[in-house]
Amino acid sequence: MVLVSNTVMMADSSPNRDSHSPSDGVTHDSPRAHDERAPPTQTESSAQTATHSSANLPSTSTSSRRSLLAAGATASLALTAGCLDFALGNGPLEFSAGRVAPHDDALGQTGYAEESVEEQALEESVDVGAGIEREIRAGFWQSTYVKDVELAPIGEEEAALFTALSMPAVEILGRSFNPLEDLGNHDLVERLLEEVDSEAGQIEDIEHKESFGLEILGDGRDVDTFVGQSTFDGEEIEIELTLTSFVNEDDLLVLLGTHPEMLAEESANIEELLESVEHPV
Repeated sequence: MVLVSNTVMMADSSPNRDSHSPSDGVTHDSPRAHDERAPPTQTESSAQTATHSSANLPSTSTSSRRSLLAAGATASLALTAGCLDFALGNGPLEFSAGRVAPHDDALGQTGYAEESVEEQALEESVDVGAGIEREIRAGFWQSTYVKDVELAPIGEEEAALFTALSMPAVEILGRSFNPLEDLGNHDLVERLLEEVDSEAGQIEDIEHKESFGLEILGDGRDVDTFVGQSTFDGEEIEIELTLTSFVNEDDLLVLLGTHPEMLAEESANIEELLESVEHPV
């Protein structure tokens, strides 16, 4: 799983700090008074700039779970209003992911229907040094789609599922705010299954089956297939799970499809959904 981190540099709010310190995050003009009648020196006439970037998170429900979060591309935050509030302890530092979802045409062709689209938020306090804690708030999206399929001898069951998760990148002062960072795809499958409701119930004894490549969002992506065991109406059924995870537009995307292994045509449907995803929606 490829993970690249979003970097946040927090400016020191101490009044005794040297204004030219390179770790301050913003370059300041010299405090020396200037004589308006004297021509400026080359140094005095040079413009000093700082790049600012911030993320605005819409109001959402807050989840206390630590089970989901972030990875993405590199960016730097200097003293914007939100970052200054974070530095001073007056407010949280906020991030928000863009939603990822399969294209409507692909959903129609494969027979999958939307079950839920949720935007949630996770908050956590982080130690920024010297015993000082600051609040981080990260918004993430999860969209889930289901399909009724025929299972012999059970009958029709809602046994096929596709879920798409997007999470923002968060790293504070060199520390990753990302509980998924060290997870391989096997563990990532199990973690994601905890977040979806399925009539299949718990899927156990998950083992890797094969790996292959697909073009998703304009790039070649590595895809892993696993097989596990589940139960429908007392009947034990082998379940195939297909997962890929990668970074796109500063978000970590995790895409997972599951279906009874006996239904080979559903493997092709899951691949079609994977190839059709759009981000950000």
